[in-house]
Order: sequence, then C-alpha cells, then structure tokens
Amino acid sequence: MKKNLRWGFLSTAHISQKLILPIQKSKNHQIIAVASRDESKARAYAKQFQIPQSYGNYEALLADPQIDVIYNPLPNHLHAEWTIKACQAGKHVLCEKPMALSLDEIDAMHSAAQKAGVVIQEAFMYRHHPQTLKAKELVDSGYLGQVRLGRGVFTFYLKDDENVRLKPEMGGGSLWDVGVYPVSYLRTMLGLEPETVWGVQQTGPSGVDIGFSGEMVFQKGRALGQFQCGFNAVFHTSIELIGDEGSLYIPVPFSPYTHCEMVHYWKGKNETVKVKGQDLYLGELDNMAECVFNGKPTRVTIEDSQANTRVILGLLESARSGNKVRIGTP
Repeated sequence: MKKNLRWGFLSTAHISQKLILPIQKSKNHQIIAVASRDESKARAYAKQFQIPQSYGNYEALLADPQIDVIYNPLPNHLHAEWTIKACQAGKHVLCEKPMALSLDEIDAMHSAAQKAGVVIQEAFMYRHHPQTLKAKELVDSGYLGQVRLGRGVFTFYLKDDENVRLKPEMGGGSLWDVGVYPVSYLRTMLGLEPETVWGVQQTGPSGVDIGFSGEMVFQKGRALGQFQCGFNAVFHTSIELIGDEGSLYIPVPFSPYTHCEMVHYWKGKNETVKVKGQDLYLGELDNMAECVFNGKPTRVTIEDSQANTRVILGLLESARSGNKVRIGTP
C-alpha cells in the first residue's frame, strides 16, 4: 500500500466499534472522522475512540476531502440512500449487510458507484477470514466429495423491544439481520445458487420475523440447504457441510478470530482442522484498500450481494404465502 486508506464512519452505531481497533492497529488504515445526527454524541464518540474529527450531520462527513471511504452501518432501510449519496460525493463505501432491502436499490447503488468510479462492497466480514478461505479450499479440493447438504444456524436472544431490528419500517427481522449469514455462507461454500426456496417464520408483536427456518434447493437439485435464525433463542452459530465422502463442521463460522478449529469427518474418523486466524474485521478493511489503491476486485461482488438479496426476498415471500418460491435470475 502506498498510503493509508482514510475512513469516515457514518454514525456512531455500536457495530462501528468493531472496526476501530483493527484500523488503529493497522499501518494501512486511518480513521479521519465520525458523524451523527446528534453533534454531542459524535463529539463524545470521537473523544472516546481518539478520532480526530466529528460532525453533527452526515452531509458534512461526505464533504470532507480528507476521507477516501465511508463505512455505512446505518439501519437497513438507509443503506441504499446514504451509500448512493456517498458515491455521489466521490467516496468509496463499505456498507453493512444487508446491502439493501430490494434488488432495485442495489441496482441504483451499483449505478451510482459506476458513474462515480468508486468501489462499494457489502460488509460480510467472515468472507475475508482465513478460516472461511480454508473451508472453501477444503470444499473445492474435494475433501468432502460432492457436497449434498449444507446446514446453518445463527440465533441470539433480543430483549430490547425498541431495537431497530424489530421495526418493520427500518428493514427489521431476524432473516435480514442474522439469517443473511447462513444463506451467504452456504451459497459461498457450494458455489451454487438456489433455484427454489421455502420459508417458515415466527412473527413478533411488531410483525417482523423473530424466528425463521428456511430450505433451499440448489441448481438442478445438486444440493440442499437448510438454516435457522432468530431473536428468540440463546446465542448459537454453526455451519455443517455434508458430502458423499466426508463432512465439515464449523462451530464458529461467522465471527472467527485468531484461533479457529473445524472438524472434518472422513472414513469414520474425526480430524481437527486448525487455522491461524486474525482479527475478524481486518480482512474486509484490507480488501477495500487493495480494491481502492490497486484495482483488485471486491471479494464480495455486487453480483454476490444481488444473489443473496434475491434469496432473502424469495424466502420472505414464501413465508408470507406458505408456498415454495422459485428464485429468478438476472
């Protein structure tokens, strides 16, 4: 890297704190500013995390000429609007998942990025981690034979009734919040796209899903995918990939850190696969820098984000109608 990638944080959302330490420890990144619609909140956040500049509105952040890239962790319904505005201001964008709540929004974001000549990427941090790259290597090398079934879980108990994750007008629901992870993971590992999906949901008082179970039939029935997600169960994550010759169990698939272990089952025996990890968020930060400075493609492409969103929308339609839904293609 010839220079640091200079970051601006669009809001003081709690998840933003996950990126601060790896940015501050890295020689390739620098936090320039943070913005909030509450100026005192932005100022306090900047002081707490030693960020040089704070702004009391988002527009001022986008206008700062020192900033190269915007991190957008706003509520789901604001991802498209402010990513497009950042692109129009000439900023690259790392946008939290889900990229947007509709395919039309993603198309508009892509168009804005292309017109401005900037990079945008969905922030699936797990995709850049050494454990995920190793799991993908094992699958692609035939360690499991042909993968026939993928299973995933991501749940946690959400007690705050006022949380934005429970507000339908803000793109709430467990599928948009945590279900996107197993859907993305299974698609990535299989290297296939679902043709048909079926979903069942448990709805909470606000009307959003607080529990969701989904099934996916991948191209020409080559593999089946199953997952559960929710806000109404204890914290649990896992991924299991089952092939005709072996299986791979990943107990911490979405938030691995420095010491990672997976279990490979083959010929009646379990083998522990150890992976030297790294900070969970460092990979996505460095990938953005490589894309901006060296023209490297994003690991999470816009086509990937479109495909994941297409599956989520199909699952929601299925849950509402009670019918299986065939997923369209571009």
